[in-house]
Amino acid sequence: MLTARACNLSLVDNDGIPDWIELLPAGPAIQGSDGRAWTLPDPTALLTAFTARNKPLVIDWEHSSEHRAPQGLDAPAAGWIDQLEARHGAIWGHVDWTPKAAAQIAKKEYRFLSPVFTYAKADSRIIELISAGLTNQPNLTLTALNREESPMPVPAALCQALNLPETADEALVVARVQTLNLALNAAPALDKFIPRPDYDAALSRASNAEAKLAEIEQAHLSQQIETALNQALKAGQICPATVDFYRAGCRQEGGLQAFQDFLKTAPPVLGAKPELDGHKPPTALNRAAFEALSPVAQAAALKTGARITD
Repeated sequence: MLTARACNLSLVDNDGIPDWIELLPAGPAIQGSDGRAWTLPDPTALLTAFTARNKPLVIDWEHSSEHRAPQGLDAPAAGWIDQLEARHGAIWGHVDWTPKAAAQIAKKEYRFLSPVFTYAKADSRIIELISAGLTNQPNLTLTALNREESPMPVPAALCQALNLPETADEALVVARVQTLNLALNAAPALDKFIPRPDYDAALSRASNAEAKLAEIEQAHLSQQIETALNQALKAGQICPATVDFYRAGCRQEGGLQAFQDFLKTAPPVLGAKPELDGHKPPTALNRAAFEALSPVAQAAALKTGARITD
């Protein structure tokens, strides 16, 4: 469906300002003075479309509704068509003129009317009246208003979404959309993208491997902790009642290393038989090392006569 602006018709008659104006001449064939032609096989179809529209048609100046309004510029009304009639195959409309337009018509500042209508591209059948414009340009020289096809302007929001200038025409918009469709439908580069199922499968394998590694590390840590506890029990450096306490401490971050450092200087606990393999118990302990011992170990160290040094 296309839009045409054509068929300039005289406004001024001998009786003054008309309140009924002819919008389209009788068909079925309508010939423009610029050589274009349309058909109006069923005038009542336009009346039905006007009734369904349920609002008046605007009359503006020089088709500003089509040229200026889409750009956000002012496009004031010169009048409003509130009724349509079919008279011997021609379409007539009743107009409520604005005072400014009425004065201009009375002074013959504007003498012609150019209707805007949609028509089918296949058979040039006129479908619906859209608006009309006051003009003084005869049909033959209205090159800007009388083109074979006059597409509706592309909305500025659509141009912005497509990263196009606001002056982009329909052809440029179609070309950009076709380019985007090609990009969307093109096979992605395998060196940059992988199918989602493959990605999910790889992620699952990585998660399982990480969980398995953590399980192995925990088992190894448990084995190291039990070995250290058993050695401390055998050496008499801890007593059975404190095993759970030391085991919990070893499971904390850095706990096993701290326990092993403690065992390097810890003497046997009270009541335990020291296994020194012929070596003398320590006679001096650094104060920091002594304070790091448990109360039981501190008592055992003091019992052996160890001296605390700074």
